[in-house]
Amino acid sequence: PSPADDYLEGRLDLNEYLIKHPAATIFVKAPDDSMVKAGIFTGDIFIVDRSIKPTDKKVVIALIDGGFSVRRISKIKGKVFLIPENENYKPIKIEPETDCEIRGVVTNVIHPLDIEISLI
Repeated sequence: PSPADDYLEGRLDLNEYLIKHPAATIFVKAPDDSMVKAGIFTGDIFIVDRSIKPTDKKVVIALIDGGFSVRRISKIKGKVFLIPENENYKPIKIEPETDCEIRGVVTNVIHPLDIEISLI
């Protein structure tokens, strides 16, 4: 027996802790390092809830002009921007003619600890 056995509370179901709306939840792999200062790295797995309204400061998954992007949504002086958290990427201003579809809000990130990370 392990001393840790005294602290076991039974089986842990991560769905209970990480997924609030199962029918609206998808998993997406982080495509790049555009959000490293938010602790999100290439290859991390996002838990994305499509039922949550994308409000100011939320991290969102977006399709922009046919491309996939992960950014923090930000409203500045009545304008909407998708802001990266890496200086190597530029903010994306959402204009009326921009083909932009917010696919969901990132609620959690699964991040493996066995990879090497370079903080910028």
